[in-house]
Amino acid sequence: MALFGSFQSVILMALGLGALGCELFAFLDALRHPDAAYVAAGKRTRTFWLLILGLALAVGIVTVFNVLSLFGLAAFVAAAVYLADVRPAVLALRGRGGSSGRRW
Repeated sequence: MALFGSFQSVILMALGLGALGCELFAFLDALRHPDAAYVAAGKRTRTFWLLILGLALAVGIVTVFNVLSLFGLAAFVAAAVYLADVRPAVLALRGRGGSSGRRW
């Protein structure tokens, strides 16, 4: 039974580190783009996203060992919303999106 508990701890730690990496990447990516790009893409301001993602990163650091808590999940969802919705819109506006017309 101790082996199962140890395995579960390793899985939870891997999930926590993965979520923390996602939150860190989202925060650093939000720093890269100018404020005008967010507004032109029809998204909230850069300051808003930096505040949300900074808070998510702080919560992610605190909950890295308990990623499945309510706060840990909320922090991951905030980063996932940025990465799935805001980042592609800003990249497409800046001409770096994946839909550039090239075919592989």
